[in-house]
Amino acid sequence: MKTMSVGEFKTHFSEVLEQVKSGEEFAVTYGKKKTVVGYFLPEKRDQPKIKLGIAEGKAKFTFSPDFKMTEEEFLGL
Repeated sequence: MKTMSVGEFKTHFSEVLEQVKSGEEFAVTYGKKKTVVGYFLPEKRDQPKIKLGIAEGKAKFTFSPDFKMTEEEFLGL
């Protein structure tokens, strides 16, 4: 992921847009401390495959397209 200031981002917006189209990711920073204020990412990214650890080759899993879980359910709240 590349990082650039707001001013630099504005100046090179067209070039950044082309790079994002080809899969590059950018973090936009602001101020003297260069605090990240946002990210400019491609719309869809390939999801990495999840490894099963010691069960690799012995088990497999799939998520159905309509699988949903809230943060509260995930955290057990």
